[in-house]
Amino acid sequence: MRLGVLDVGSNTVHLLVVDAHEGAPPLPMVSDKAVLRLMRYLTPDGAITEEGVQAIVAAVQNAANVAKQHDIDELLPFATSALREATNGPELLARVERETGVALQVLSGEDESRLTFLAVRRWYGWSAGNILLFDIGGGSLEIASGANEIPDVAVSLPLGAGRSTVGFLHNDPPLPEQVTALREHAARVLAAAVSAFAGQPEPHHIVGSSKTIRSLARLAGSTQDGVGSLDRIVLRRSQLNDWVPRLARIPADARPALPGITADRTFQIVAGGIVLGEAMAAFDATVLEVSPWALREGIILRYLDRL
Repeated sequence: MRLGVLDVGSNTVHLLVVDAHEGAPPLPMVSDKAVLRLMRYLTPDGAITEEGVQAIVAAVQNAANVAKQHDIDELLPFATSALREATNGPELLARVERETGVALQVLSGEDESRLTFLAVRRWYGWSAGNILLFDIGGGSLEIASGANEIPDVAVSLPLGAGRSTVGFLHNDPPLPEQVTALREHAARVLAAAVSAFAGQPEPHHIVGSSKTIRSLARLAGSTQDGVGSLDRIVLRRSQLNDWVPRLARIPADARPALPGITADRTFQIVAGGIVLGEAMAAFDATVLEVSPWALREGIILRYLDRL
């Protein structure tokens, strides 16, 4: 079965085409991405501007055309925090469906957290025991914990890399006082969330997923021997805290010259690093492992489970 997963997020509209079979891992075949950075298009009252709406419609239409070219059996289209929180979100969703024929399913923050946790659990397997998961998107930070496919605790916090950049890091490169302000804000938000995880068992694995975390790990992390031919990428808090101040002194257009920093993440990678560092500190995590699977894989796995 060939599936297309269309992810309309705060930073990108990303189509992933996979060959999927029950009982087997989904195999990526095609990836098509449009970088939107929707936080740029927000009005003071939280609506997405007409320019932003047109950019979304065009990107979704292009993705639908690519999906059609690759003869998919089913398109699984979804949207996350940017459309979920936009004050004109319902009108925008109706327009997207009217003009492109694609009906986007809007995920709640808890949905995002649970589906990402499902993907990570399947990747690591049952023997991994208790998992603590961090996932940083453009608009939100998801944290989940548990020993099963459904996490015991799952929260979504307004600490996404794009949101944090727009809200705090107004200069390029950001000023030291802006970096400090974001760090203190993230620490306060996380301190209030930690209590939800009180009583959870000590995690056997602390895991990070999402493109932002993978980019930071390629830049600042290290590789350890894994199972079979699969190496394990880990990121230590000390490595992250060493690199983030250096990233913050480099203009955004120069950061893609660094290992792992892609053009679509360059504007928000500093904020992502600050938030991740504070999240690791709040949960006393000195090192995390990087999962190659995240939300899109969770969507695929849930779909296959329901067949």
